[in-house]
Amino acid sequence: MGRVIGHLFMLWVAAGMCYAPFGASAWSVNNFLVTGPKAYLTYTTSVALGTQTGMEECKFQFAWERWNCPEHAFQFSTHNRLRGATRESSFIHAIRSAGVVYIITKNCSMGDFENCGCDGSKNGKAGGHGWIWGGCSDNVEFGEQISRVFVDSLERGKDARALVNLHNSRAGRLAVRASMKRTCKCHGISGSCSIQTCWLQLADFREMGDYLKAKYDRAQKIELDKRQLSAGNRAEGRWAPTEAFLPSAEAELIFLEDSPDYCTRNASLGIHGTEGRECLQNARGASRWEQRSCGRLCTECGLQVEERRTQVMSSCDCSFKWCCTVKCGQCRRVVNRYYCTRPEGSVRPRGRGKGSA
Repeated sequence: MGRVIGHLFMLWVAAGMCYAPFGASAWSVNNFLVTGPKAYLTYTTSVALGTQTGMEECKFQFAWERWNCPEHAFQFSTHNRLRGATRESSFIHAIRSAGVVYIITKNCSMGDFENCGCDGSKNGKAGGHGWIWGGCSDNVEFGEQISRVFVDSLERGKDARALVNLHNSRAGRLAVRASMKRTCKCHGISGSCSIQTCWLQLADFREMGDYLKAKYDRAQKIELDKRQLSAGNRAEGRWAPTEAFLPSAEAELIFLEDSPDYCTRNASLGIHGTEGRECLQNARGASRWEQRSCGRLCTECGLQVEERRTQVMSSCDCSFKWCCTVKCGQCRRVVNRYYCTRPEGSVRPRGRGKGSA
């Protein structure tokens, strides 16, 4: 018994070290990791890293939105005030689940787990004209299995929100599989490539983030009646409500509740508002969506755009020294940055838009 407790403690420390930069949300993650299914304790550090990967991608995808994926959105407690079923929470559940699948699958293919390796189940089978399955495919099925054990176990409710959250977590897992890429190697005399051996590899996680962000943009609001919900609460029919209501939307994101107003601070909902947020204006290389961020975050929320001149340090006058280093100087330059501020003498604004649109 003492050895088991010691093992639990070491895993908790490892997961905690991995999660240290993320403050308050780390406690809820680590709390589950040390109380979760004991047969899967060997994967806890990878699960924590997968959640971190999902969080970082979420922050990237929503950096210039009204809702910008705050850290507390990843708290796993099913009883806190943040447990809604909005369009934003659908993305949280999906990207978190996808992150866990991604890291577990990567570790599996690298041989980090004793009971897992590459997926060779299709090897030798014809895949298409001029190619056959072979090589070492990433074992995404194993990643999905571990993600189900850890992520789905966090959802202990038996209400509509729980069912929707489970659906979105599943959609996140499917996103990893959907974005895998076929990699091939040529075979033949003198490199003629008369036949190819191909296998499946994970795409870059950014592609999965883009994929799920597109799903978020077209997420569907659903209604669950009591009959459907009752069927879904049975262990054997857990997916019944969403499958019955959206029979062809297995991989789509769904939500139950309209998004709150993210323009204005609301402490009870954990919403910080957009006052003080930086936005982009005339930024070189920015997309049209990013270029419109000042309107979306500031003016449409009743705020004004304030330009501030800021000094930044950057490397300059770099030169190559034999052998073999590069030495650079430090240069100071002035850049213009833009922030959302409240006009002087104005009352607290009420945002006109919903969500992060």
